[in-house]
Amino acid sequence: MISKRDIAQRLDIPLEMVDRHGLGDGMSEAAFAALEQDPPAWLIQSRANRKKGARPVWATLTCDVCGYTETARPKKWWPEFTYLMCGHHSLSELPKPASGHHRGEFEGVGSRFVGIVDQSL
Repeated sequence: MISKRDIAQRLDIPLEMVDRHGLGDGMSEAAFAALEQDPPAWLIQSRANRKKGARPVWATLTCDVCGYTETARPKKWWPEFTYLMCGHHSLSELPKPASGHHRGEFEGVGSRFVGIVDQSL
C-alpha cells in the first residue's frame, strides 16, 4: 500500500490535493498504475500548470558530504544552493569557496540540512 505522502510525491502534487481528491492512505500499486494510465482532468491540469514554469511541488535534497537523501516541499525563501549538507557535518568537509566568494549558511532546509550559498563579493 502506498502512503499519502508517497502518492503526493509520485504524482508531484501537494498533500492537500491528495486529500481533496480522496487519494488518502492505502492506495494499492495497481490502483496507482490505473490512475497514472488514465489520469483525471484535475491531474492533467496540475501537470500542465507545472510545465508553465511553476516551482516544483517536491524537491529531492541530497547531502553533498554523506549522500543522505530526503524529499521535501521547497520553500519560497530557498535560494539556489551551492551545497547541501546534514546539520551535523562541518563546513571543512566541503570544498572551500572560490577566491573572491563569500559563503552563506541557511539553517532549516528540509528536516536536517544546512544550505550553503557561495556568492561573489
